[in-house]
Amino acid sequence: QVQLVESGGGLVQAGDSLRLSCATSGRTFSRYAMGWFRQAPGKEREFVAAIDWSGSGTGYAEFVKGRFTISRDDAKNTVYLQMNSLKPEDTAVYYCAAGRAARSSVDRYDYWGQGTQVTVSS
Repeated sequence: QVQLVESGGGLVQAGDSLRLSCATSGRTFSRYAMGWFRQAPGKEREFVAAIDWSGSGTGYAEFVKGRFTISRDDAKNTVYLQMNSLKPEDTAVYYCAAGRAARSSVDRYDYWGQGTQVTVSS
């Protein structure tokens, strides 16, 4: 089993930055691909970014390219999402997930955190 705990969300103004963290527990973190998803009120959970288990392969949704960066630190069993130039439309609950491959589909991930709220004011 893998347990995931997100942190780092908050209330910011448009143009500000946040870094989300996802701390994991378990002995095999380095063997999992990790992803970030978000869900706004009234919308489906959508893909944000993913990183493979080696840390060398990453992928991003079009609406965050050039603004967000995903990374992982296997020594700390933690994955990060650096978010710059935040926009009001980025407001959502952000979830981290662990799976066997870095994919964009929700159903490709086996474990999920509880989420952290990000609110961006205009």
